[in-house]
This record gives sequence, C-alpha cells and structure tokens, in this order.
Amino acid sequence: MTLSRLALVAALALCAGAAAAQDALPSGFARLRTVEPGIAQDMRYATANNFTGHPLPGYDAGECILRRPAAQALKRVQADLARENLSLKVYDCYRPARAIRAMTRWAADPDALPDTRRFYPALPKERLFALGYIATHSAHARGVAVDLTIVPKGSRPPAFDANARYGSCAGPSGARAPDDSLDMGTGYDCFDVRSHTRAPGLTADERASRARLVAAMARHGFVNYKREWWHFSYPAADPRRDYDFPVR
Repeated sequence: MTLSRLALVAALALCAGAAAAQDALPSGFARLRTVEPGIAQDMRYATANNFTGHPLPGYDAGECILRRPAAQALKRVQADLARENLSLKVYDCYRPARAIRAMTRWAADPDALPDTRRFYPALPKERLFALGYIATHSAHARGVAVDLTIVPKGSRPPAFDANARYGSCAGPSGARAPDDSLDMGTGYDCFDVRSHTRAPGLTADERASRARLVAAMARHGFVNYKREWWHFSYPAADPRRDYDFPVR
C-alpha cells in the first residue's frame, strides 16, 4: 500500500472514530429505538411545535434517549398495549439541562415570539414555574422521565403547520393542533387545569383514555405527575444527577 493510501485509510479511521465518539451515550443510557423501535416518536422540542415556538438548545435530533431500565420498562408497556392494537408515542424523554435553562429564559421574556398562548390559554406565562407546569430541575434531565400518550398502532401524526392559528390546547379536539393521540381532553404540554390527570369536567371517553395510560404505565413501575396526564417518571433508575449532553 502506498503512503498516500495509508494516509487516506488513517484519515478515514480517525473520522469514523470521531463519529462513533460523538454518537456515544453516557453509561447507563440508551436510544429507545434500539430497545423498542415500535414505539412512535414525535419529539416536540426538536421542532417548532412546542410552547416556545422554536427547537430547544441541545436537541440536535428528534431522538428519544432514556436510562436503559426506563427504556426497557417502556418496552414492556408497549407489549401490553400491542395486544389492544395500540401503541405508545413519546413526545419527550431525556432533556438536556441547557434546554431547561432555555425554558426559564422563555418564561421570563414577555416579548418572546412567536405567540404560543394556545399552550397556556388561561394563565400568565410568568406563573408557569410557580404553578408547577415547568421545573428548573427535572427528572427529564436525569433520563428517567418521559412525556407520552397512546395512539392507534400504525398511525401517523398529522402535519403541523407553523403558520396556522390553532385553537386553545384545552379546547375541543378539532380546534387544537393536530395529533394522532387518543383524545385525552387536552393537547400535550397544555398548561391548564384540564391537564391535571384527574381534572373534573372531562368526558367519559377522555377519562377512560387517561386511566388506560396511567394503568398501563403504573403496571411497569412508572409514576404519573398529577398536573400533567402525559408525564411519567421511573424512580427505580434515577441517577440523582442532571445531564447536559446533546440529543443526537
């Protein structure tokens, strides 16, 4: 082999090694798709379809990453739901600490654009932290929290139009931003009392859908957050430290 070819091979090996290092996760973490590829992923914070109106820092890809035991527990939940021709769909999983700091800046900025009041139709956004809808420290940053819903197996989320004027997240399902979720009574990340898991005023079908989700998750060790029907933590795998590596 000539010197020039040796140099080329060495350069390619270095590039491959650098790419592998970039893709590596901290010990104990896993990409959900490698554990259970059948779970749908609609990772909102990697897109403009979230309450800030922009992709959040640290989300370089729409990829669900979790502590491996939490991902394996989700696989067991998915197996249960598959018997009913249903599937989990995740909205958010591990969340870099830098993304949480960006949420804090957004909540403190009264002039932030675009207008995303459809996510907090009845509340001033500067109160969202005090009311417990956003946290300065989150189990998401530890890789043991997941935001999710239930969808019909094989469904696809409708297209999101960033220029559309969608109605309140707490309004009728036909007026909200599109989603393929079973109707839970509100959209995801809806900062409103109707999002409380046991909120009054829900229809029988909405209550049944929430109860199905909570029961399916609880059977495999997940704990629901009472103010958000979509938020679950997996305390058995909690490392008790926040992380800030990017989602790739």
